[in-house]
Amino acid sequence: MGEKGQFREETRSRVQMPRQYQVTIYNDDFTPMDFVVQVLVTIFEKTEEEATAIMMNIHQGSCAAVGIYPKDIAQTKAWETVSWAREEGYPLKAEASVMQ
Repeated sequence: MGEKGQFREETRSRVQMPRQYQVTIYNDDFTPMDFVVQVLVTIFEKTEEEATAIMMNIHQGSCAAVGIYPKDIAQTKAWETVSWAREEGYPLKAEASVMQ
């Protein structure tokens, strides 16, 4: 039995999904196709078949999206890709950009 003037407050919160970022890898004339496949399998956890298909899309076009992730993960994967490429002496470019 409640006291006079007492009330119960309800709060509703809306949980928003984090913005998604797309990781894009760009074509260049120097990075070997096998290395790109290895990056896709190792960093982006693609199967050999998926990685080969994505690599061919990159090779035939100017770039291709390789995954969609929350911001921190996308930026980390892009950074790992570029770092590994530089260690191997390749100019491979990868970047994370916000999904429209």
